[in-house]
Amino acid sequence: MSTKELIDSAVDHLRSTASVKTVYGDPVVIDGKTIIPVARVAYGFGGGSGSKQQTETEAPAEGGGVGGGMTAKPVGVVEISSEATKFVPFSTKKRLAIAAAIGSGIGLGLGYLFGKKAHA
Repeated sequence: MSTKELIDSAVDHLRSTASVKTVYGDPVVIDGKTIIPVARVAYGFGGGSGSKQQTETEAPAEGGGVGGGMTAKPVGVVEISSEATKFVPFSTKKRLAIAAAIGSGIGLGLGYLFGKKAHA
């Protein structure tokens, strides 16, 4: 398989799998409201090939490779009702602030304990 065919195959696979529906499922209807998940989906890929002939009598060396990946992050939902349609974002700022505070507290506590033992 040529490098171009490998890249085309990887791109086709990512196109078919990198979608909100694939990651989060179908919209859900609850109490007259339709909830549609919203995600930030990104994908990337790269590839290359090369060859180098060592001497005129040897066959040329060849090499090639291709790789790719995707990521999907939930960002919120669209809520559709008879009264209104609105976007409800997911916020991680509060959780990140709590985690940072806990991490800082643990770090300060351990620093105090180890610092006290080093001076004893």
